[in-house]
Amino acid sequence: MNNSIHRRTFLKFLGIGAGSLVVGLPLKARQVNSIQLPFPTLNPSQLDTVSLAQGLHWEKFITWEDVINATGETFGFNNDFIAFQSIDQKSNEGILLINHEYPEPQFVSGRSRKSNPTKSQVMLEQYAVGLSLIHVKQLNDGSWQIVKDSQYNRRVSGQTPIPLAWHEPIAGSFTATGTVGNCAGGTTPWGTFLTCEENYDACYGEHLYANDGTKTFDPPSLLWHLHFPNPPEHYGWVVEVNPLTGESRKLIALGRCAHECATYAKANSGKAIIYSGDDANDECLYRFVADSENDLSTGEMYVANLERGEWISLNINKQEKLKKHFTSQTEVLIRMREAAKILGGTPLARPEDITINPHNGDVIIALTNNKPKGNYYGSLLRLTPENGDHGATKFTSDTLIPGGESSGIACPDNLAFDANGNLWITTDMAGMHKDPYLPFGNNSLFVIPASGPDAGKAIRIANAPVDAEFTGPCFSPDGNTLFLSVQHPGELSPLGGPYTSHWPDGGTNIPKPAVIAISGPSLQFFTQKK
Repeated sequence: MNNSIHRRTFLKFLGIGAGSLVVGLPLKARQVNSIQLPFPTLNPSQLDTVSLAQGLHWEKFITWEDVINATGETFGFNNDFIAFQSIDQKSNEGILLINHEYPEPQFVSGRSRKSNPTKSQVMLEQYAVGLSLIHVKQLNDGSWQIVKDSQYNRRVSGQTPIPLAWHEPIAGSFTATGTVGNCAGGTTPWGTFLTCEENYDACYGEHLYANDGTKTFDPPSLLWHLHFPNPPEHYGWVVEVNPLTGESRKLIALGRCAHECATYAKANSGKAIIYSGDDANDECLYRFVADSENDLSTGEMYVANLERGEWISLNINKQEKLKKHFTSQTEVLIRMREAAKILGGTPLARPEDITINPHNGDVIIALTNNKPKGNYYGSLLRLTPENGDHGATKFTSDTLIPGGESSGIACPDNLAFDANGNLWITTDMAGMHKDPYLPFGNNSLFVIPASGPDAGKAIRIANAPVDAEFTGPCFSPDGNTLFLSVQHPGELSPLGGPYTSHWPDGGTNIPKPAVIAISGPSLQFFTQKK
C-alpha cells in the first residue's frame, strides 16, 4: 500500500472527508487549515536522547527516586500512563496520576532477574511499582511545577492495602496487598482515576486450569512469591483511585486479565461504559456496561466478536456454556480469558490503548503486534457502535491502518486526541535497531493532523532514548504542555553495565525513567484553535 492510499485511509479513520473537512463539526469549524507545518519531518534516530521536531523543547519534570512529599516518599520506577484531574475545577492546578508499571531489578534492587531475591530486595521492587499522585500548578509563564509540600502528593504502591470491590471474598479476602503491573488507565467524569494491572503474573505468578479443571501454579519471573506468596487472583484488575485522598479499590466487576487501559464512554442510556484490551498475543477486547452512570462496582462484562460484530455477554446466568465450566460469576471474572474464548471472543494482536474519536464516537484500538503469527508491525483498529450508541450490542469494525514502512508507524501503543482532534500515537518496538525494525530507529511519538494539507499523514514529533519507549501522552488543560513518560531507557543493559543508555543525566550515570514536559510553538500549532 502506498503513502497516498494510507493518507486517504487515515482521513477516513479520523472521520475526515477527501476535502479534509471534519465530519460532524459546525460549518465554521470546517475551514481547512492551509498552514504548512512549521518544521521539517523528524527523521528516525538511534541517539541516546530525546530528540524533538523544530519548535519544541523538553524539560525533565520528575524522575525515579525523586522525593515527592515531606514523609520522604519517592517517585516510582518505569512511569507509564499519565492523567490530569483539576483541583476545584481550576485549569491551572491539578493532580497528575502517573503509573509505575514494573521494576527492572538490576536498577531497583541490584540483582539479576534470574537470581533468587532476598526479602528486602522484593520489598524495594514492590515499592517501586503502583502509582504516584503529584500536585502540579501552572506558573505565570505557562510552565508547570510540582507543589512539593502538598498534602496530595503520595504513593499507592505494591505494598498498599487495597479493598476488593465485590460482594464476596476473592481468594479468601476482601483486601489485596498492593497494585502491580500498572500500565495504562483512564479517567471518569466523576473525577476518579482508573489504573490497570497488566502483566501481574510477573510478580505473583498465575493459576492455570486444564480442561479437566486441574489447577497448577505458574511461578512469576520476578519470584516475589518466595517471600510474599500473595494470591495471583488479587491482581489483574482495574483499580479506581480518588486523586484527592489516594483511596483506592479494585473493580472486580470489570474482570481479570492483562488490562492495558480503561477508557470511559457514555451509553445513550446514560450508563457508564469502560473499554479495555487484554495486552497479550491472541487475547481479546472487552467492554463493561455499568449498572449506573457514576459507579463501576456493578455491571455486565462483554467480549468482542469481530466476525459477528457483536458484544457477547460474560454473565453466567445468560450463558449455558459458562455454567458448564464455572461455578459462579466470581469465577468467570477471575478467569475471564477462559470465559471469553469459550464464548467466541476474537483473538487479537495485543490490544493495548483505546481512545474515542471526538469527531464521531468511533472506538480506536492500538493493536501492537503478534510476533508468533508473523505480525511484527501491528495496526490501528476501529469499532463503530451501532447508531453511535456505546451501549449497543452490535458494531462494525475495520482494520484500517496496518503498521509498517508505508505508514511509517510500527507497533502502535498509546493513543491520545488533543482538543483539535489530532491523533497522537506512541510506539513500542521491542528489539529495535535490528530487522524488521531497523528502518524505524528508536521508539517515537507521532501525530496525525485532523485538518490541513498534512491531514492524515503520520508525522514524527519526537524520538526516545536508547531502549526506551514513550508512554502516557497527556495534555495540560490549556494544551500548551504535553506530559510524556520516558520508560525503561537502557533496559537491555547487562547487570552492572556497560549501560546501553545514560539518559537523562548523561555521562556515566545509570539510566532512569522520567516524565518530561514538552512545549513550544510547534506543539501549539496543533493544540490551539486555528
